[in-house]
Amino acid sequence: MAIRVFLVAALATVVVPSTHAEPLLCCGWDTVFLVEPSAAPQGQIEKLWTWDARQCTEIPENVRPTFRTTDDCKPVDGGSRILISSSSGGCALVERPSGRVLWHAVVPNAHSLELLPRNRVVVASSVNAQGNRLVLFDLSRPDQPVWDVPLISAHGVVWDEGRQCLWALGLNELRRYKLKDWESDTPSLEMEATCALPDEGGHDLQPIPASSDLVVTTGSHVYLFDRDKRTFRLHPELGDKAAVKCVSVHPVTGRTVFVQATESWWSDMLGFLTPAERLQLPGERLYKARWFVHNSSKATGQKSGRTLRYWSHEMYHARPGRGTGMAEADGRQVPGGAPG
Repeated sequence: MAIRVFLVAALATVVVPSTHAEPLLCCGWDTVFLVEPSAAPQGQIEKLWTWDARQCTEIPENVRPTFRTTDDCKPVDGGSRILISSSSGGCALVERPSGRVLWHAVVPNAHSLELLPRNRVVVASSVNAQGNRLVLFDLSRPDQPVWDVPLISAHGVVWDEGRQCLWALGLNELRRYKLKDWESDTPSLEMEATCALPDEGGHDLQPIPASSDLVVTTGSHVYLFDRDKRTFRLHPELGDKAAVKCVSVHPVTGRTVFVQATESWWSDMLGFLTPAERLQLPGERLYKARWFVHNSSKATGQKSGRTLRYWSHEMYHARPGRGTGMAEADGRQVPGGAPG
């Protein structure tokens, strides 16, 4: 049942999106929910769908509290399934709209997760005595890790279908892995290369659609990482913003949504680019927001006459003194360092 959240009078002082946008999947507290930003001008936001682990019988009762602080929510398979992680340890693959849990696990301080080929999933386990690693699972075996590898303050994971590799973000490095023994019952990941971050505190990792770029946020900045040239450059609009918890670019319109913490680790505000606007959700503790793209949406680069806007390497030069290239696992340095 749709839940209506009426915005308080203070919202009148906040610029809100005036153009139609796809729904947004949001998380940060004990629920994951879907909202339609275009409803804001009418003075209300409608929660189109909500998931709450406390109502899920597929999850053992003693495990449900591990979802009390959700920190990632990724739509997959055209939005028919959603990957959810929580810093309290809970991880799940959820069917939508039923909310039925298809797979679950507990991983210390889980901060993100990603589907991999052959029904496997990798989880980024952040700072914890039993964490600081990537943990691999098979969806047929709930809560049974099949492999893991250390990665300090693991925060982000992205499967790169075109390059057939996994990108993984840690405290001070971005790694590239290839699949190993993937057809066997003992799969693993083999590190191919690593690249030092321009500054510490790797946080969010997301691909820019129809581009070679990944968005990489750290404690102090937001970068674009060119996967082909293997260099970092500051994001042209968000570059010097600190404490950005997430960045998501819509694959059809090219519009960007981001969350910048204003209260400790969270905010009740969504930021937008192209055009630059803000949307407040009073009472919410937002950590991540991801565009929810329906099956019918096509990443054609255009919608209603609008052209996708991305930031190419030529449009914005690499930051001087940053990005010395990606080191291969055998110690070789890959050409393509930033201009001095």
